[in-house]
Amino acid sequence: MAADALFRPFTHQSLTLKNRIVMAPMTRSFSPGGVPTPDVAAYYRRRAENDVGLILSEGTVVKRPSAKNDPNVPDFHGEQALAGWKRVIDEVHAAGGKMGPQLWHVGSARNPMSTWVAPPPVDAPSGLSSPGKKFTEPMTDEAIADTISAFGQAAADAKRLGFDVVEIHGAHGYLIDQFFWAGTNVRTDAFGGATLAERSRFAAEVVKSIRAAVGKDMAIILRLSQWKQQDFTVKLAQTPKEMESWLTPLVEAGTDILHCSQRRFWEPEFEGSELNFAGWAKKLTGKPTITVGSVGLSGEFTAAFRGESSKPASLDNLLRRLERDEFDLVAVGRALLADPQWARKVREDRHDELQDFHKEALARLA
Repeated sequence: MAADALFRPFTHQSLTLKNRIVMAPMTRSFSPGGVPTPDVAAYYRRRAENDVGLILSEGTVVKRPSAKNDPNVPDFHGEQALAGWKRVIDEVHAAGGKMGPQLWHVGSARNPMSTWVAPPPVDAPSGLSSPGKKFTEPMTDEAIADTISAFGQAAADAKRLGFDVVEIHGAHGYLIDQFFWAGTNVRTDAFGGATLAERSRFAAEVVKSIRAAVGKDMAIILRLSQWKQQDFTVKLAQTPKEMESWLTPLVEAGTDILHCSQRRFWEPEFEGSELNFAGWAKKLTGKPTITVGSVGLSGEFTAAFRGESSKPASLDNLLRRLERDEFDLVAVGRALLADPQWARKVREDRHDELQDFHKEALARLA
């Protein structure tokens, strides 16, 4: 199929994009001491120069002692780190691109590929790293309030530096997602609860803090997932009704765009419908959505960490769904990580030049 649907403009709030392609946030760990280098700026600029509509940064952490689990993950606080991010956004804008930082806190999720230990205290809603596995003490009211404030401050800095949008990482078993998940949130106060809607309060408060910091017009993206790195089989919302109860307070708090993470974008979310996660989220909330999950490649991304390679795959299924407006934007991960020219090659129908993905791509800034 012709890729025309991918190259339609998109506008929402103050965000105007030349096409529907989003560079998915991907942890890179090339920022020594948390400070993005000129190489990081050049890495993002190359994607802007090659027709990516919106670049979402790698996860970049808010100001809490244990917000990251790798020393070379970038910070989004402190004079040096913010100067590094200023260089990044200036380079992206100079190349005609649009970009937002992904604001992140890992919670109690540890990094199996690193022995580095963040300074205490570790933040986790109930002190659990996975269901039934105690890792630390539950977050205090003061820690919760400070974390919510830290997200707001990071968003204010993003706006001050000139970023076009802000994304909140609320997926994949990290801190915000640990509040959503009944297996890791057994709190009995206002930030816990038996229902998914009740456990959404922490995320809603983070969104409200960011909305207050950036004003009414700057778009806020919230990345969500059903699955967790601790358990790929988890489904927070078992039914469309439960999903609606989860997403509604997040939208009411100020979320503009829902970034719906799946391992494979083509998999239906609920029986009886072909709609994927992004399709259901758009149907239930009326908000624009981003789909993601093995776009343009044969294998899913967790296999990359096991050393498996992937080959270019047909985009026809994706394009049919996009033409039906099942979702609004498409996040591309590994295909863009390996090849900064991926979007341009697709636009120019140079499919024979699309590259395989190999694990070696994880070890460099291409």
